[in-house]
Amino acid sequence: MSFNNLDQLYRSVIMDHYKNPRNKGSIEDDAVTIDMNNPTCGDRIHLTLKVTDGIVEDAKFDGEGCSISMSSASMMTQLIKGKNVEEALELAEIFSKMMMGEDYSEKYDLEDVEALQGVSQFPARIKCATLAWKAMEKGVNQ
Repeated sequence: MSFNNLDQLYRSVIMDHYKNPRNKGSIEDDAVTIDMNNPTCGDRIHLTLKVTDGIVEDAKFDGEGCSISMSSASMMTQLIKGKNVEEALELAEIFSKMMMGEDYSEKYDLEDVEALQGVSQFPARIKCATLAWKAMEKGVNQ
């Protein structure tokens, strides 16, 4: 597949998550709640996590922001559901390395998250992409 086709595929995955977000909403019962924002661009996220016996049973988000921040939140909630806290934190570390353009472990299938790789070429957008992940790290460490 050529670079242009791959780039277009990644853009379409990002836009699909933005227009049709997965896990949008909030969890009411026994949920950890995290509110974070990126004051430089106005992105904000309200993340709720249900963690039972060290497993992320459910993850939902709400908020507003650019297509990068909202699609990243959608992808992240899909990826961490069913993972234990250590795996979720490891995925956040892998994602952070990806955003910084560093080599990262390919231990996990990152699924749709791989579509965000190109964000590393736009330093101003990295905070957009990592907002939900930083909220998740904060939440599972509470």
